[in-house]
Amino acid sequence: MKMDNLLSVAQAVDLVLEYAGNFGTERIPLAEAGGRILQQVVRAERAQPPYDRVMMDGIAFRSGSGPVLVVHGTQRAGAPGQPLPEGNACLEVMTGAVLPEGTDTVVPVERLVRDGRQITFEAGYQPHAGQFIHRRGSDCAAGTELLLPGLRLNGPALAVLACNGYAEVEVSRIPSIGIVSTGDELADVEGPVQDWQIRRSNEYAIIGALTSRRFNRIEQSVVSDDLAETIVALREQLQRHDVLVLSGGVSMGAFDHVPKALSRSGVEKVFHKVAQRPGKPLWFGVGSEGQRVFGLPGNPVSAVSCAIRYVMPMLLAGQGLSRPEPYMVELDAETEQSATLVRFLPVRIRHDASGCALATPCPMPTSGDFSFLAGTDGFVELPRGEGVAAAGTHAVFHGW
Repeated sequence: MKMDNLLSVAQAVDLVLEYAGNFGTERIPLAEAGGRILQQVVRAERAQPPYDRVMMDGIAFRSGSGPVLVVHGTQRAGAPGQPLPEGNACLEVMTGAVLPEGTDTVVPVERLVRDGRQITFEAGYQPHAGQFIHRRGSDCAAGTELLLPGLRLNGPALAVLACNGYAEVEVSRIPSIGIVSTGDELADVEGPVQDWQIRRSNEYAIIGALTSRRFNRIEQSVVSDDLAETIVALREQLQRHDVLVLSGGVSMGAFDHVPKALSRSGVEKVFHKVAQRPGKPLWFGVGSEGQRVFGLPGNPVSAVSCAIRYVMPMLLAGQGLSRPEPYMVELDAETEQSATLVRFLPVRIRHDASGCALATPCPMPTSGDFSFLAGTDGFVELPRGEGVAAAGTHAVFHGW
């Protein structure tokens, strides 16, 4: 295939997202919902705050009373509001308490002078009516939409759910993902490794990317470079999972059986090969029951880069998370471009004194060299271009 006929990265991403579909929803306990994608509208159970709320430890009284006030009791947090007696009376109040009936002003304890039950204000202090009172409904009214579908549930969102009585929450279902490593050269992480073998590593890079994004329904498997065995294995995996991510076997070698095995397993090819480096042999297709299938190149840098650029956006879109705005960084050194291919370039990120995100290029010698990839934060996506991209060039960053 000529370079001019290859899909661009943008075209390939758009095609993948067209098939993202929807993985459905499930209801889970609130305590398990951190990091999940919300799939319901959350409304205020009641006005917030639900009562006029005291904002400072001190006293509450009726403006215009004084100059000497007499303490007639204590209004603590978590107790029903009590009435204020007539006259120059006040009540001690605690932060978070209901504002006592008949009071309209709170004075902090730091501004008070006390002599037994008698209270005066420090010299020169003049309170004003309504101070240090958090009025009922000033945060939100009952029934207000607070959270909408598509939100990743962070700490504040969980607090909103709890405050409004959501003991269970409807979230996007986590898809079942099968990770299949291919190749006779692969050896297990444990046990001996022969001189002609390499240990299986790609799947662990992919698993790391998945689990850090809360995709934890994963099954690992390995298949040899045999067409018949590959077909049997893929058919079984297609019955078990929503998504398949294969590593290796998608190039042009005599033992690269994955495209043929997928076709014979009922997976329809959407595209094969993208104008990018590394990762040009990337394969994507859809199974007969809607399974999304990725064939990633076998070289480690290619595999993990393609997983980040294509697999993760599809999974997030299938959970109803809208496509995020690109995160732009600035190169702090010049780096080589490709006239024909988008370049995925590993970088380290730092910030200058003004807070600008700067990317230091960390090119790997080849897409098979990944021993020092863990020292990078992700990669930038350099568009096609002649010569070098100068320091100061802006590029889209994708984190590992």
